[in-house]
Amino acid sequence: MNALDRLAATITARKGADPETSWTAKLLSKGPEKCAEKFGEEAVEAIIEAVKGDRARLTSEAADVLYHLLVMLAARDVTLDQVLAELEQREGTSGIDEKAAR
Repeated sequence: MNALDRLAATITARKGADPETSWTAKLLSKGPEKCAEKFGEEAVEAIIEAVKGDRARLTSEAADVLYHLLVMLAARDVTLDQVLAELEQREGTSGIDEKAAR
């Protein structure tokens, strides 16, 4: 199991935790819309660091983006395994072809 799998499992386990003792539970208790908003904020921060060219800050912000993406998915009961299955289904398909098929 890799770090992303462990993180996804931890987020799932925290869904029913006390929001006073778990940041993940606190985010989830605010609903999917708030989780999506937080993901967007973190994505923007990652974009800013990418433009600046600060690799260390970009790495840190990218970790935040992955965490908040998984929280947002959990808020809508979408699992990391489902996302990975979607990626596997797309594997070997040109991005241009995949986009045109939507």
